[in-house]
Parts: sequence; structure tokens; C-alpha cells
Amino acid sequence: MKKSCSKCGKIHDVNYICRNGLKTDYSKYSYKEAKLRNTYEWHTKAQQIKADSKYLCAVCLKKGIYNYNNLEVHHITKIKEDETKILDNYNLVCLCTDCHKLADFGMIPKEYLLELAKEREDNII
Repeated sequence: MKKSCSKCGKIHDVNYICRNGLKTDYSKYSYKEAKLRNTYEWHTKAQQIKADSKYLCAVCLKKGIYNYNNLEVHHITKIKEDETKILDNYNLVCLCTDCHKLADFGMIPKEYLLELAKEREDNII
């Protein structure tokens, strides 16, 4: 039997689980990492980091570009490397999806991202 999907609008088998429309795809993370990311504390902290960043990508802003589209919060030191830093303000930086991908691939140095996080924290009144 088929049904219309409420997430993507396509027709799927009733047993098919559609991944479209999900905010975060936790399948790329380990179980433990996904569990840590899927908490009220993490979502609240992510919103706080975005607000403290004035809803702008930190890397784009440093280049003089005001980019407020598709923002995500990036862990400078990955959770799998040190899970104690999951809610550490100095380990989190607000990035657009493009800059986030570059940071994940190591094309934006960790030291630079740490500097941006420190600047954000020093500028909070």
C-alpha cells in the first residue's frame, strides 16, 4: 500500500521512512554522539550561540559579509574527540552551511575558529 508523505509530498510505501524535512540527520553520528546532540540542553545552547552571534555566520562576518542564511552551530573540537566540550561556549561557533562544511573538512583552521568563538564571548555584554 502507498501513501502521500507529509514530509516531502511524494508517494511512498507505507513502511518507508522518509528522511526529508528532518532538521538534523543524526545517522552520520555514532549512537552516543547522536544522543548527546538530541538533548534539550544542546538545542538551547545552540540557540544561545546563534543569538550571541547576532544570527550571523562568524566566518562570513569576518570577511565583511552579513550572512544570516542556513546557520548551524559548529563544534570546533569534535564531540567524539572530547564530549565534555559539547556545551562549552569557547568550543562553539555559528557558521552558515557552506562555512560549516569547510570547517568540517579542515579548510578553516581550528585556531581561527577558536579565535572567532573567543571574540564572540569577549563581546557579549
